[in-house]
Amino acid sequence: MNYGNIKKTDIANGIGIRVSLFVSGCTRHCKNCFNSETWDFNYGNPFTKETEDEIIESLSKSYINGLTVLGGEPFEVRNQREILPFIKRIRKKLPNKTIWFYTGCTLENELQKEGYWRCKVTDELLANIDVLVDGPFIENLYDISLCFRGSSNQRIIDMKKTLESGNVVLWNNKQ
Repeated sequence: MNYGNIKKTDIANGIGIRVSLFVSGCTRHCKNCFNSETWDFNYGNPFTKETEDEIIESLSKSYINGLTVLGGEPFEVRNQREILPFIKRIRKKLPNKTIWFYTGCTLENELQKEGYWRCKVTDELLANIDVLVDGPFIENLYDISLCFRGSSNQRIIDMKKTLESGNVVLWNNKQ
């Protein structure tokens, strides 16, 4: 897996101050995607153990709330297989940090049903995420006033409550 960028103090992609990892590779190609250079799986730099260590070091700071993974598309199957061991490493080493993922997929229609976006690690990856922002960016639904998302079709999902209940539970910032 390659990555396009790491932001070590990001306030735009989740609650609080976060470290954001922009993975490379996306076959969706949403019109006017804000990060279209990351569509190419070969864009950027290789995601190595040293990259993981750098991110974990940044996450270890007390003022950092957690990690956000976006792209590209983290739920491209080949990205899922590479990112899951890293996410599990963070869970073990920094259990109090929250993990957010952004995806153009919809949870019920693509990530939880058999098809292109699912592989043997999808369910485990979903179980290790606190918040999932799902749905493709749709230009004619773009709304600058939305918190942590670009278009009104996108949802901010509390993954722990969703998996516990079996129904989509939207994230509530007042928790």
